[in-house]
Amino acid sequence: MTTPTPWVDLRRFTSARVALGRAGHGLPTAAHLDFQEAHARARDAVHSALDLDALEAALGQPAIRVASQAADRRTYLLRPDLGRRLREADRARLPPAPGAFLFVVADGLCAIGVQRQAPTLIAAARPLLVANGLALAPIVIASQARVGLGDEIGEAMGAALVAVLIGERPGLSATDSLGLYLTLGPRRGRTDAERNCISNIRPSGLSPAAAAEKLAWLSGAAMRLGATGVALKDEQPGGPLLP
Repeated sequence: MTTPTPWVDLRRFTSARVALGRAGHGLPTAAHLDFQEAHARARDAVHSALDLDALEAALGQPAIRVASQAADRRTYLLRPDLGRRLREADRARLPPAPGAFLFVVADGLCAIGVQRQAPTLIAAARPLLVANGLALAPIVIASQARVGLGDEIGEAMGAALVAVLIGERPGLSATDSLGLYLTLGPRRGRTDAERNCISNIRPSGLSPAAAAEKLAWLSGAAMRLGATGVALKDEQPGGPLLP
């Protein structure tokens, strides 16, 4: 028999695995099987791949396709350093975009979230960035990519700011989450301390529209301050948390 937990009502407010009850000294069978299914979905999400044609169509404009030096998914997972280096054959195809704002759409550790959320976020962010006086570079789609690959792409194009939209590591309750990393003056050797991160971008987390507004605010603040990362605090005015 399953022994219910007295705080089962908390499950109405979160997708986290709380108040599962118990059967003897273990989980109920249904909860155990649900965990196994979620774990399998997360493993599948790590190996998901971008549908490049569908992504480019959803973006509504031609994009430049590049890849890292990780030749396949296994290499990508075992050699994070290669995922941060641009394939030499792709470097010459990058057009100059001095002083522009650059979007790099990368598969990362979960291509599902990128496929679903990136086009909506970019569509919402573009007019806000233009209103801030930023010119927009052509969009770059990167395969087998880590966050640091955006530094090398941005440096090669001469971009002033790069926003890397990348699939976040899937969890047991979310396999569609997008992360965004903003870096001023991208170049090889930049560290994570020099970036601002907007995470959990998905319908059940931070909406793409809200993320676009935050990106526009951070970009404007970065240009005024001359820095991103730990020097740039997120002080975007916000509304009430509750209606």
